[in-house]
Amino acid sequence: MSITLPTVRILNLSVHNVNMESALSAIDSFIQAGGAHHVVTADASMFVMANEDPVLHSIVSKADLITPDGVGILWAARRQHTPLQERVSGVDIVEKLCARSADCGYRIFFLGAGPGVAAKAAERMRERYPGAMIVGVRDGYFAESETNSILEMIRLSEADVVCVAMGIPRQEKWIEANRERLEVPIFIGVGGTLDVLSGNIKRAPRWMQKMALEWLWRVLNNPRKITKVLLLPRFVTLVRRAQ
Repeated sequence: MSITLPTVRILNLSVHNVNMESALSAIDSFIQAGGAHHVVTADASMFVMANEDPVLHSIVSKADLITPDGVGILWAARRQHTPLQERVSGVDIVEKLCARSADCGYRIFFLGAGPGVAAKAAERMRERYPGAMIVGVRDGYFAESETNSILEMIRLSEADVVCVAMGIPRQEKWIEANRERLEVPIFIGVGGTLDVLSGNIKRAPRWMQKMALEWLWRVLNNPRKITKVLLLPRFVTLVRRAQ
């Protein structure tokens, strides 16, 4: 199923010009339609990687919904005078889908992050949203030989949404390689979302989120994130060269 939403082109890739409400409405439509849909939450690091990785570029290009998840994407859109409505992050999408699960009966599967993290995230979401149907969990530490058994776990769960938290670009490539093998309406790559929802990593204070400084908070709390943040200057350079 295709959707008609306005898009903005950044570095030869499209981003849907959505707010949280319209993004969730599109996801609702995908679930009702069935089939297999790929939702991408795009930040600057992804666009830098896609600029250098033709496989990732192709995957993002044909995704069914691409939301602007990062200050860099919003900055690039403003710079070229095609501003996006707001940031629509993977963390917020997943949490709101958990809330919707309780009301709409959506069945959600958490795949990825370290041992025990997905299970802890599921437990916290069930506590926060009574009735939320988190129907399966599996950490992201598995060998390629285990893929078929994991796909069978997802199939048996009858999930409507599979949240894949393996980091860019592994999660996007895993989704592309496996989504047609399952009858799941929504696959969404969500990076470090399960670490946040589990409580292992605290979300930035609201004032930092409003000032687009959540990236700084993540680096301060997890210095390993600096590798991803260092892609931002490259993103800025690429955007300036493209104009």
